[in-house]
Amino acid sequence: MSLRFYDTGTRSVRTFEPLEEGRVGMYVCGATPQASPHIGHLRSGVIYDVLLRWLRASGYEVTFVRNVTDIDDKIIQVAAEQGVPWFAVAEGNQRLFTRGYDTLGCLPPTVEPRATGHVPEMIALMRRLIEKGHAYAAGGDVYFDVKSWADEYGALSNQRLENMRSAGDTPNEDAKRDPRDFALWKGAKPGEPSWETPWGPGRPGWHLECSAMATKYLGPTFDIHGGGVDLIFPHHENEVAQSRAAGDGFARYWLHNGLLTVDGEKMSKSVGNVVLLPDLLDRARPVEARYYLLSAHYRSLMDYTDAALAEAVSAYQRIEGFVTRASELVGAEAPAAEAGAVPTAFAEAMNDDLGVPQALAVLHETVREGNGALASGDLDAVRARLADVRAMAEVLGIDPLSPQWRRAGEDDLRPVVDALVSLALEQRQAARARKDYAAADAIRDSLAEAGIVVEDTPQGTRWELKRG
Repeated sequence: MSLRFYDTGTRSVRTFEPLEEGRVGMYVCGATPQASPHIGHLRSGVIYDVLLRWLRASGYEVTFVRNVTDIDDKIIQVAAEQGVPWFAVAEGNQRLFTRGYDTLGCLPPTVEPRATGHVPEMIALMRRLIEKGHAYAAGGDVYFDVKSWADEYGALSNQRLENMRSAGDTPNEDAKRDPRDFALWKGAKPGEPSWETPWGPGRPGWHLECSAMATKYLGPTFDIHGGGVDLIFPHHENEVAQSRAAGDGFARYWLHNGLLTVDGEKMSKSVGNVVLLPDLLDRARPVEARYYLLSAHYRSLMDYTDAALAEAVSAYQRIEGFVTRASELVGAEAPAAEAGAVPTAFAEAMNDDLGVPQALAVLHETVREGNGALASGDLDAVRARLADVRAMAEVLGIDPLSPQWRRAGEDDLRPVVDALVSLALEQRQAARARKDYAAADAIRDSLAEAGIVVEDTPQGTRWELKRG
């Protein structure tokens, strides 16, 4: 099956055909860092990381651009409330976003441009739009003339211009030719940051920056534009309008991920139900949190509950348990994960609009087969299933043997723990040999209290550190 995506622009599933064979240009709207990232932001990060990994596993060379909106009304407002410079708010919170992505195993983007570093490109884009009659300067602001693009405006979000309300993006509504016109550039206000332009000092409008940065790094036409479903209108609609009105082809495929609610409610500070990454990590290890966030289809609404997270933790630990036991059994012959060598059913699921839930079903079925091979002592089958499981897990970024997921200090302590646990297990085996089962059970219970799980298998006694 060829790779296919649901394209918001056509509201249909389309076969993916990149602009240039073997190469993909992908732009994803990143953070507006006015606050710490919540798990909805991080779900989006994990989703597009899985897409990136699958594209690369499919043989594509990917240029992945994820922007940072480091100047915005909300950032300025938070800075004023806290009595700190605007850039301190943006930089501090962006570091938290980066740390969150890293913690959840997201690969870094090829480039992560910031809005404030691309004002010259924005000026050039505004000049092109003004010259073509699609934008105008008024009272220090610059606006996009929506009526000049009326035949196409609203196509991405499936709306008609006559049904749209005011853009509501500036207090200078009287300066607009039409209330639905949106701000490309906002004139300077006392005490706010500003940059010089031919139309006066000011700062970028929200939408202009993405068009300028996407085309700078990916060219006037590129393959994939992603973001949350909440960005379809007005943000992505306005990106399309200003870019195509200027003469750029812009994005060829539009992918939008579903939002994340908490116990059926939208996350809100006023409600007090915002879940941050540290809250998630109180209940799950980073790799388990990643598994949870990628487990639903990317376009679906995901509702966070503690029970759903606990179920995901258990599911991941079943994968981890098989990989650990199998790799111990095959020892030095343990196969390395090869992302390109995945089972056909897994590849078909991933190619079908990034069908991660179906791909996980294939992964868990392979784990069940592997556990059966372990029970029967079929070493060849164990080795084959281990290779398959690790290859699939590598694509999803959840391979239990990846260095990313080793706990700090665990490798250094392992020889010491090995020696101590081996001594205890020898004493337990001696107690069982003399039929002193009470003593054997007491040793096992003591190890359990210390966080050591002991399991008697057909291949002998094995142990592991308790997870979680």
